[in-house]
Amino acid sequence: MEFQHVDVFAGTPFTGNSVTVFLADGAGGGVAAGQMLSITQEFRHFESIFLWPTADDSRWRARVFDLADELDFAGHPVLGAAAALHDRAGGGATRRWTIELTAKTVTVQTVREKTVFRATLDQGRPVFGPSVTGAAAAPILDGIGLCDADLTPGLEPAVVSTGLRYLVVPVSAAALARAAITAADFAGRLAGVGAQFVYLLDPDGLEGRHWTNDGGTEDIATGSAAGTVGAYLARAGRVGLNRPFTLHQGRFAGRPSRIEVEPRGSAGDIARVLVGGQVALVAEGTLRNLPGVIR
Repeated sequence: MEFQHVDVFAGTPFTGNSVTVFLADGAGGGVAAGQMLSITQEFRHFESIFLWPTADDSRWRARVFDLADELDFAGHPVLGAAAALHDRAGGGATRRWTIELTAKTVTVQTVREKTVFRATLDQGRPVFGPSVTGAAAAPILDGIGLCDADLTPGLEPAVVSTGLRYLVVPVSAAALARAAITAADFAGRLAGVGAQFVYLLDPDGLEGRHWTNDGGTEDIATGSAAGTVGAYLARAGRVGLNRPFTLHQGRFAGRPSRIEVEPRGSAGDIARVLVGGQVALVAEGTLRNLPGVIR
């Protein structure tokens, strides 16, 4: 399989959030899920994305893996994949791609900007779940070393999805800086409130943090969560509709990144959320072998 290593939400290589994009056409078409997971673990990026062509050269099927499992939806791998496809295919300054993921089919626009690409993902209509307060929120806050006093006044933690269910937790800048997942059963605690992951958000500084549920790895820039943040802040009246804002992430992981987010719609009806940023090309190559053990 051919692959490209790209950095997403990055104006230059070796910044932003890296991802490997594998073009699993031809002989790579029979790659099993366990093999894709092993490949992702071998390359050690937060996530990898595997692409298969369709009859339409602008439409690709995709599967995304992090270091532990397959994801139904993801943001920065899809943006990176679209930029890699544009680079591989050439063509005009602007291209449009359709990516078929497990959870949903999305569109991405890519624009060539000299040595980098700008990619914008339409995450579609957000789905709002319940607010999580009081006794329901206590195990979550405890699991990240925080308490009620760390929450932003006037805002409540809430579950929001544009493909993955995030519990968006609004906190002060000081709380954002000292938070860390410490609970061994944190995934179970999130499941108890209907969420898959947590995203901590400083709504005043427009900065966030996200980790794997075991707390072992901090994500640099989480595109799927950025869509939920845009919907969450727009519904709360903290950002405007139909104009972009910049969400910051990655400072605490040593790779500060800028995610452009634009909730679109009208008052009381957030119809869709756009998430994008620059993508820098870093390396390309060929995977010579496939893992022999299918788990």
